[in-house]
Amino acid sequence: MALRTKERIGAFLAAWLLTVGAGHAQQEFRYEAWHGHSRPPHIKKAGEMGVLTISESGISFQAKAHGWSWAYQDIRQLKIAPGWISVVTYEGEKWKLGADREYRFELPFTKMYTDAYPFLKSHLDQRFVAAIAERIADPLWEIPAKHLLRLGGDEGVLQIGPKGMAYLSSKIGESRAWRYLDIENVSSSGPFQLTITTYERATTHYGDLKGFNFELKQALGEDRYNDLWLRLNRSKGLKIPDVYGGN
Repeated sequence: MALRTKERIGAFLAAWLLTVGAGHAQQEFRYEAWHGHSRPPHIKKAGEMGVLTISESGISFQAKAHGWSWAYQDIRQLKIAPGWISVVTYEGEKWKLGADREYRFELPFTKMYTDAYPFLKSHLDQRFVAAIAERIADPLWEIPAKHLLRLGGDEGVLQIGPKGMAYLSSKIGESRAWRYLDIENVSSSGPFQLTITTYERATTHYGDLKGFNFELKQALGEDRYNDLWLRLNRSKGLKIPDVYGGN
């Protein structure tokens, strides 16, 4: 009887250890990806296929001719857009006057969006950039807007939610999904203008903060702007005095 009891206890402990081990198993996502550079149509595209791996320890790419591996702390910016992902490192490019080196990989977006994107979003800080049209499920409010660029711009909708903001653009690659931790500041010079300053890397300024300047198609009421400002600053732990509507 004692032996049978010990066997039952041993079996229970083994099953428990397997369960704990499974719960702590590292998540890993693998994709066939293309690394290369776009060339004019009459010139064959240079590059190669390989395997891009995203895991809790970092990101790596392995192909016949090239192989790279980066821990998250060594990535200056990780950007996801429809059809591709880019890794900007702290390495300098001499021919770009010391600008950070960028590695770009093309891969199936739908699969990455359903598995690796939620993983990266929950694991990375403001060095993560989501250039995708991710709608906020229950927006507090939204407003149509034009994103002003150096040459022209694109049109879309700004959405404000409890935990972040989104810009849904009509142009692929111009949409953004921001958590409040991804935003440094918001400012406005009038009811039809809003600037969102983010921690996204501004390539033209060698790593400075990137600002998104919007021309609003509807007036932004002072109450909505103040609510947005308060949400952003409370997310940073700022204690707002009662006179400004804080608690």
